[in-house]
Amino acid sequence: MSLTPRRAPGARRGARGFWGTRKKPRRLLALLVVAAFVALGSAAALTAGSAALERSAAIPAVTPSSEIDAGDFDPGLIISDYNFYNAEAMTSDEVQAFLENRSCHPRDDSPCLWEYRESTVSQPAAGAGHCESYLGKPHERASTIISRVAEACGISPRVLLVLLQKEQSLLTAPNESGYLRATGYGCPDTADCNADYFGFFNQVYNAAWQFRQYTQEPDRAFQIGRIDVGYHPDADCGSSRVQIENQATANLYNYTPYQPSPETIEGADTDCSAYGNLNFWSFYSQWFGETDTERYPDFFEPCLNLVGGQPCRPGTLFG
Repeated sequence: MSLTPRRAPGARRGARGFWGTRKKPRRLLALLVVAAFVALGSAAALTAGSAALERSAAIPAVTPSSEIDAGDFDPGLIISDYNFYNAEAMTSDEVQAFLENRSCHPRDDSPCLWEYRESTVSQPAAGAGHCESYLGKPHERASTIISRVAEACGISPRVLLVLLQKEQSLLTAPNESGYLRATGYGCPDTADCNADYFGFFNQVYNAAWQFRQYTQEPDRAFQIGRIDVGYHPDADCGSSRVQIENQATANLYNYTPYQPSPETIEGADTDCSAYGNLNFWSFYSQWFGETDTERYPDFFEPCLNLVGGQPCRPGTLFG
């Protein structure tokens, strides 16, 4: 996992609004919103699938932030479950446009990610609640691979884009080695990468598969609760207890098991500085806005915010 320094200077972000935030709404507002839904139709409308309910709520577009403050990094809530698991956050065309809009300067003769293509290999469904099957195709665009893997495994394409940058700077400074090790999957900090997992599609699919595996089997070293998290692969660098608030944050720690030290947050680059999860938060914040937003306020069913990585099932809304 990447330990390359990348600091995040800038001013603190402003106050958050109601929609798309973690603030708890007033009870009166809750009653008004529920009443509005009741007025729109019969009880059957309230038990419809989550997709129909999502279409009924007007949500403002995410505003990216070019100025962030590392002091805003919360080690217990690096990203909300909604932002981590929302596979519909970007379409394939939107991913392609996003890649084309990056300032890309390859470090060798490798193409930029927006022009990269690779033939993909079919993958079987991994079981209930896990990754769905993936039908391999010849010469797929990187943007198509990212979008299709996101959809198959229920992981946000934004998360996969950030992971590619955090691990290998693949959106801005790609090279041959970076494409082989695109998401850092099978690349522990204390050993060489496992060549069995080399290749762009192989890396993207296995990273998404692993995030889904963490989600479906969450009893791991890092899980929701108060957990000791180290500052660096060198245990002598120390650690501190972190109250991990959600499954998405637990996933990130299981993938990259370090938090930035207080000195690193303050901007010091020491032998004990590990930047992986700080970089993830920083890139996401710069590109897509605040990491901890949720689409629906707390009085709605948790599955609408993909809590625990679990979407709503037909007939489960509102009891």
